[in-house]
Amino acid sequence: MFEAVDVAPPDPILGLTEAFKQDPNPNKINLGVGVYKDASGKTPVLAAVKAAEARMLESETSKGYLPINGDPSYGETVRRLLFGPGSALVDDGRAVTAHTPGGTGALRVAGDYLKVKHPNTTLWMSDPTWANHPAIFTAAGLQQAQYAYFDAGQNALAFDRMLDSLKQVGAGDAVLLHACCHNPSGVDLTPEQWGQVGALLTERKALPLVDFAYQGFAAGLEQDAAGLRALAAKVPEFMVCSSFSKNFGLYNERTGALTVVAGEAAAAQAVLSHIKVVVRRNYSNPPSHGGSIVTTILGDAALTAQWEAELTAMRNRINGMRKLFADTLKAKGANRDFSFITQQRGMFSFSGLNKDQVGALREKHSIYIVGSGRINVAGMTEANMPRLCEAIVSVL
Repeated sequence: MFEAVDVAPPDPILGLTEAFKQDPNPNKINLGVGVYKDASGKTPVLAAVKAAEARMLESETSKGYLPINGDPSYGETVRRLLFGPGSALVDDGRAVTAHTPGGTGALRVAGDYLKVKHPNTTLWMSDPTWANHPAIFTAAGLQQAQYAYFDAGQNALAFDRMLDSLKQVGAGDAVLLHACCHNPSGVDLTPEQWGQVGALLTERKALPLVDFAYQGFAAGLEQDAAGLRALAAKVPEFMVCSSFSKNFGLYNERTGALTVVAGEAAAAQAVLSHIKVVVRRNYSNPPSHGGSIVTTILGDAALTAQWEAELTAMRNRINGMRKLFADTLKAKGANRDFSFITQQRGMFSFSGLNKDQVGALREKHSIYIVGSGRINVAGMTEANMPRLCEAIVSVL
């Protein structure tokens, strides 16, 4: 059986990391995979995380299975971060949460649930979107469509065209939205625009599915949740796929959540019962460690303050790299204006580089960028910035 199997093509993003590791150039630069790097080019373990783990090691008494949808205290913690501690959605029963293996696991569970219980649903995704989104929902068996989002000529949100696209969404369809730090463009909706989108989707009787992977990486924890909360004020039902990979640095702990908001508590529990069926036949129950870290930190005022300070430092470093990148490109003689990069938010930017230019950067300069031209700004450092910008100017 196995001798007839062809080799699968590498993942367009994670495959870059494999190629990067094999590159012998000591000055190589990886701006592909979405992982935060500090000024020394390393992905750190946050001090708040280490402190929480030390506390957990002291108090842990069992390695027993978690419930299918995870620890209830973790679910409450997730909802409090999403909706705010004063929100009724934290504990009024209309919102329920399943602990999942990362945000990717949450997306797949959501896709599987929609396919089983709402098989005629078409899932609408932004053009462009994260490269793994179409693959996840194809694997779940969902029909897919695109809505307009990014104006490449203006390097800005194409909001009018977005609304026109969403007017084509059918009743019972689902619309995938990026809560903040849109991947790959870095261009976000304002809270007012979120309200308009929410009103339109309510009118269309469509289900918002929000991918929230970067809370705290754009402007701050509360600011980055403003769009989701504006949406929640307009729509009676929605789903949120959230991740703690970036804002807690828990990449290899695979810590995420799927939160479902329904019009009433009974409907939320009914949906959760089917999500638990999906989970049971997929990975049975979630891993404990990452969720315990998040619950421990957010359940302690001192650890929360320490974590928020570290998160602020990460966000400020990324924003500083955006400005330095644009300024250095200009200083190196770039023949186009890259100042738009300072207006984008989060870890990623659409650079405007085409596939040939991306290929030349890799082949001639050992600089690894996704084929779409998406750049991980968090992979830039003051040390590699001059070489990076000189190489980009050379291929423009």
